[in-house]
Amino acid sequence: MNLSQFIETIEQMCPKKYACSWDNVGLLVGRKEQEVKKIIVCLDITNEVIEKAIAWEADCIISHHPMIFSSIKSITDDTFLGRKVLTLIEHQIACYAMHTNFDIIGGMAQLAETAMSLTETVPIEVVVEENGTLEGIGRVGLLEHPMTLLECANFVKKVFHIPSVSICGDPNMEITKVAICPGSAKGMEKEAKRKGAQVLIGGDFGHHDGIDALDDGFALIDAGHYGIEHIFIQYMTTYLSETFSDLLIMPVDSRCPFITV
Repeated sequence: MNLSQFIETIEQMCPKKYACSWDNVGLLVGRKEQEVKKIIVCLDITNEVIEKAIAWEADCIISHHPMIFSSIKSITDDTFLGRKVLTLIEHQIACYAMHTNFDIIGGMAQLAETAMSLTETVPIEVVVEENGTLEGIGRVGLLEHPMTLLECANFVKKVFHIPSVSICGDPNMEITKVAICPGSAKGMEKEAKRKGAQVLIGGDFGHHDGIDALDDGFALIDAGHYGIEHIFIQYMTTYLSETFSDLLIMPVDSRCPFITV
Protein backbone atom coordinates (compact mmCIF):
# COMPACT_ATOMS: atom_id res chain seq x y z
CA MET A 1 0.00 0.00 0.00
CA ASN A 2 1.07 3.60 -0.28
CA LEU A 3 1.77 5.93 2.63
CA SER A 4 -1.48 7.84 2.13
CA GLN A 5 -3.56 4.68 2.57
CA PHE A 6 -1.55 3.71 5.64
CA ILE A 7 -2.05 7.14 7.22
CA GLU A 8 -5.77 7.12 6.48
CA THR A 9 -6.18 3.92 8.50
CA ILE A 10 -4.15 4.98 11.55
CA GLU A 11 -5.88 8.37 11.64
CA GLN A 12 -9.20 6.60 12.00
CA MET A 13 -7.84 5.20 15.25
CA CYS A 14 -6.10 8.39 16.33
CA PRO A 15 -7.39 11.49 14.47
CA LYS A 16 -5.08 14.49 14.27
CA LYS A 17 -7.91 16.83 15.27
CA TYR A 18 -7.54 15.72 18.91
CA ALA A 19 -3.96 16.98 19.17
CA CYS A 20 -3.32 20.08 21.28
CA SER A 21 -3.07 23.32 19.32
CA TRP A 22 0.64 23.72 20.13
CA ASP A 23 1.52 20.23 18.93
CA ASN A 24 2.92 19.09 15.57
CA VAL A 25 1.50 15.69 14.61
CA GLY A 26 0.97 13.78 11.38
CA LEU A 27 3.27 13.30 8.41
CA LEU A 28 6.40 15.40 8.97
CA VAL A 29 8.68 14.00 6.25
CA GLY A 30 7.83 11.96 3.16
CA ARG A 31 5.75 11.62 0.01
CA LYS A 32 2.19 10.43 0.51
CA GLU A 33 2.27 8.26 -2.60
CA GLN A 34 5.43 6.35 -1.70
CA GLU A 35 5.03 2.62 -1.13
CA VAL A 36 5.39 1.29 2.40
CA LYS A 37 6.37 -2.24 3.38
CA LYS A 38 8.48 -1.82 6.52
CA ILE A 39 7.52 0.37 9.48
CA ILE A 40 9.58 1.23 12.56
CA VAL A 41 7.86 2.27 15.81
CA CYS A 42 9.72 4.38 18.38
CA LEU A 43 9.25 7.04 21.03
CA ASP A 44 11.80 9.49 19.60
CA ILE A 45 13.48 9.65 16.20
CA THR A 46 17.10 9.70 17.32
CA ASN A 47 20.20 9.23 15.18
CA GLU A 48 20.31 5.62 16.39
CA VAL A 49 16.72 5.02 15.25
CA ILE A 50 17.48 6.51 11.84
CA GLU A 51 20.56 4.31 11.47
CA LYS A 52 18.49 1.21 12.26
CA ALA A 53 15.80 2.33 9.82
CA ILE A 54 18.40 2.67 7.06
CA ALA A 55 19.98 -0.71 7.84
CA TRP A 56 16.56 -2.41 7.85
CA GLU A 57 15.51 -0.51 4.71
CA ALA A 58 12.42 0.84 6.44
CA ASP A 59 9.95 3.00 4.53
CA CYS A 60 8.45 4.88 7.46
CA ILE A 61 9.08 5.66 11.13
CA ILE A 62 6.11 6.12 13.48
CA SER A 63 7.13 8.09 16.56
CA HIS A 64 5.30 9.42 19.59
CA HIS A 65 7.29 12.63 19.91
CA PRO A 66 7.45 14.84 16.80
CA MET A 67 10.94 15.02 15.33
CA ILE A 68 10.11 18.49 14.00
CA PHE A 69 8.45 20.53 16.73
CA SER A 70 9.27 24.20 16.32
CA SER A 71 9.35 26.05 13.01
CA ILE A 72 12.58 25.75 11.02
CA LYS A 73 13.77 28.22 8.37
CA SER A 74 16.32 26.06 6.62
CA ILE A 75 17.19 22.38 6.17
CA THR A 76 20.95 22.01 5.86
CA ASP A 77 23.65 19.80 7.27
CA ASP A 78 24.73 22.63 9.59
CA THR A 79 22.27 21.49 12.27
CA PHE A 80 21.53 18.09 13.79
CA LEU A 81 17.85 18.41 12.84
CA GLY A 82 18.70 19.40 9.29
CA ARG A 83 21.01 16.39 9.01
CA LYS A 84 18.23 14.10 10.25
CA VAL A 85 15.70 15.44 7.74
CA LEU A 86 18.17 15.25 4.85
CA THR A 87 19.14 11.69 5.75
CA LEU A 88 15.50 10.57 5.89
CA ILE A 89 14.76 12.19 2.54
CA GLU A 90 17.89 10.72 0.92
CA HIS A 91 16.85 7.22 2.02
CA GLN A 92 13.15 7.79 1.24
CA ILE A 93 12.09 7.16 4.83
CA ALA A 94 8.92 8.97 5.88
CA CYS A 95 8.27 10.00 9.47
CA TYR A 96 4.90 10.34 11.16
CA ALA A 97 4.16 11.56 14.71
CA MET A 98 1.28 10.61 17.03
CA HIS A 99 1.70 12.77 20.10
CA THR A 100 -1.02 14.52 22.13
CA ASN A 101 -3.72 13.04 19.90
CA PHE A 102 -2.51 9.63 21.06
CA ASP A 103 -2.37 10.86 24.65
CA ILE A 104 -5.95 12.08 24.49
CA ILE A 105 -7.79 9.63 22.23
CA GLY A 106 -5.31 7.01 21.02
CA GLY A 107 -4.79 5.02 24.18
CA MET A 108 -1.94 6.42 26.29
CA ALA A 109 -4.08 7.20 29.34
CA GLN A 110 -5.95 3.88 29.07
CA LEU A 111 -2.67 1.96 28.86
CA ALA A 112 -1.38 3.70 31.99
CA GLU A 113 -4.55 3.05 34.01
CA THR A 114 -4.60 -0.60 32.91
CA ALA A 115 -0.96 -1.11 33.91
CA MET A 116 -1.72 0.37 37.34
CA SER A 117 -4.99 -1.65 37.64
CA LEU A 118 -6.88 1.54 38.49
CA THR A 119 -10.66 1.57 38.93
CA GLU A 120 -13.31 4.31 38.84
CA THR A 121 -11.07 6.39 36.57
CA VAL A 122 -11.55 9.84 35.08
CA PRO A 123 -9.15 12.00 33.04
CA ILE A 124 -6.99 14.41 35.03
CA GLU A 125 -7.72 17.04 32.39
CA VAL A 126 -10.83 16.51 30.27
CA VAL A 127 -10.32 17.58 26.66
CA VAL A 128 -13.24 16.07 24.75
CA GLU A 129 -16.34 13.93 25.12
CA GLU A 130 -16.28 11.07 22.61
CA ASN A 131 -19.28 8.73 22.29
CA GLY A 132 -20.47 9.69 25.75
CA THR A 133 -17.04 9.07 27.29
CA LEU A 134 -14.82 11.81 28.69
CA GLU A 135 -11.34 11.68 27.19
CA GLY A 136 -8.29 13.69 28.08
CA ILE A 137 -4.81 13.84 29.56
CA GLY A 138 -3.87 11.29 32.22
CA ARG A 139 -6.07 9.37 34.64
CA VAL A 140 -7.18 9.60 38.27
CA GLY A 141 -8.36 6.37 39.86
CA LEU A 142 -8.38 4.02 42.82
CA LEU A 143 -5.66 1.47 43.46
CA GLU A 144 -6.72 -2.16 43.90
CA HIS A 145 -5.68 -1.88 47.54
CA PRO A 146 -4.06 0.81 49.73
CA MET A 147 -0.29 1.18 49.54
CA THR A 148 2.29 3.35 51.19
CA LEU A 149 3.91 5.94 48.96
CA LEU A 150 7.08 3.82 48.91
CA GLU A 151 5.12 0.70 47.95
CA CYS A 152 3.35 2.65 45.21
CA ALA A 153 6.70 3.87 43.88
CA ASN A 154 8.00 0.29 43.73
CA PHE A 155 4.78 -0.79 42.03
CA VAL A 156 5.31 1.89 39.36
CA LYS A 157 8.87 0.62 38.82
CA LYS A 158 7.58 -2.92 38.44
CA VAL A 159 4.67 -2.39 36.05
CA PHE A 160 6.50 0.06 33.78
CA HIS A 161 9.88 -1.70 33.98
CA ILE A 162 11.72 1.37 35.28
CA PRO A 163 15.03 0.98 37.12
CA SER A 164 14.42 3.94 39.44
CA VAL A 165 11.94 6.68 40.35
CA SER A 166 12.06 9.70 42.66
CA ILE A 167 9.45 10.28 45.35
CA CYS A 168 8.39 13.51 47.02
CA GLY A 169 6.42 13.02 50.24
CA ASP A 170 6.30 10.83 53.32
CA PRO A 171 7.29 7.30 52.16
CA ASN A 172 4.92 5.85 54.79
CA MET A 173 1.81 7.86 53.86
CA GLU A 174 -1.12 5.66 52.81
CA ILE A 175 -2.21 5.98 49.18
CA THR A 176 -5.60 4.84 47.91
CA LYS A 177 -6.19 7.18 44.95
CA VAL A 178 -3.56 8.16 42.39
CA ALA A 179 -3.21 10.32 39.31
CA ILE A 180 -0.94 9.21 36.48
CA CYS A 181 0.17 11.30 33.52
CA PRO A 182 2.63 9.65 31.10
CA GLY A 183 5.35 12.00 29.90
CA SER A 184 5.44 15.45 31.44
CA ALA A 185 3.08 15.81 34.41
CA LYS A 186 4.38 19.22 35.46
CA GLY A 187 1.46 21.60 36.03
CA MET A 188 -1.09 18.81 36.58
CA GLU A 189 -0.71 18.76 40.37
CA LYS A 190 -3.61 21.05 41.33
CA GLU A 191 -6.15 19.34 39.07
CA ALA A 192 -4.99 15.89 40.19
CA LYS A 193 -5.43 16.87 43.86
CA ARG A 194 -8.78 18.54 43.14
CA LYS A 195 -10.01 15.20 41.82
CA GLY A 196 -9.02 13.43 44.99
CA ALA A 197 -5.61 12.00 44.12
CA GLN A 198 -3.03 11.81 46.89
CA VAL A 199 -0.08 11.38 44.54
CA LEU A 200 0.70 12.34 40.95
CA ILE A 201 2.83 9.94 38.92
CA GLY A 202 4.59 11.36 35.88
CA GLY A 203 7.78 13.07 34.76
CA ASP A 204 9.62 16.37 34.49
CA PHE A 205 8.90 17.67 38.00
CA GLY A 206 11.26 20.38 39.18
CA HIS A 207 12.65 21.39 42.57
CA HIS A 208 9.95 23.99 43.21
CA ASP A 209 7.21 21.58 42.13
CA GLY A 210 8.41 19.28 44.90
CA ILE A 211 8.55 22.08 47.49
CA ASP A 212 5.02 23.20 46.59
CA ALA A 213 3.69 19.64 46.69
CA LEU A 214 5.15 19.04 50.16
CA ASP A 215 3.70 22.27 51.49
CA ASP A 216 0.31 21.34 50.00
CA GLY A 217 0.32 17.87 51.58
CA PHE A 218 0.54 16.24 48.16
CA ALA A 219 2.95 13.56 46.93
CA LEU A 220 4.80 13.11 43.64
CA ILE A 221 6.41 10.09 41.98
CA ASP A 222 8.76 11.17 39.21
CA ALA A 223 9.17 8.28 36.76
CA GLY A 224 10.87 10.45 34.15
CA HIS A 225 9.43 11.59 30.84
CA TYR A 226 10.44 8.34 29.15
CA GLY A 227 9.57 6.07 32.06
CA ILE A 228 5.86 5.65 31.35
CA GLU A 229 5.52 6.93 27.79
CA HIS A 230 7.59 4.09 26.35
CA ILE A 231 4.40 1.95 26.55
CA PHE A 232 3.53 3.61 23.23
CA ILE A 233 6.13 1.49 21.44
CA GLN A 234 4.77 -1.97 22.17
CA TYR A 235 1.14 -0.88 21.91
CA MET A 236 1.58 0.64 18.45
CA THR A 237 3.73 -2.28 17.29
CA THR A 238 0.97 -4.72 18.23
CA TYR A 239 -1.78 -2.52 16.78
CA LEU A 240 0.00 -2.07 13.44
CA SER A 241 0.94 -5.76 13.21
CA GLU A 242 -2.68 -6.80 13.75
CA THR A 243 -4.10 -4.10 11.47
CA PHE A 244 -1.65 -4.44 8.57
CA SER A 245 -0.85 -8.13 8.13
CA ASP A 246 1.05 -7.44 4.90
CA LEU A 247 3.48 -4.97 6.51
CA LEU A 248 6.60 -5.69 8.57
CA ILE A 249 6.62 -3.78 11.87
CA MET A 250 9.72 -3.40 14.05
CA PRO A 251 9.82 -1.69 17.47
CA VAL A 252 12.97 0.29 18.28
CA ASP A 253 13.50 1.50 21.83
CA SER A 254 15.19 4.88 21.58
CA ARG A 255 15.76 4.69 25.36
CA CYS A 256 15.86 7.39 28.00
CA PRO A 257 18.58 9.96 27.22
CA PHE A 258 19.60 10.01 30.89
CA ILE A 259 21.30 7.26 32.86
CA THR A 260 21.50 7.05 36.64
CA VAL A 261 25.03 6.70 38.07
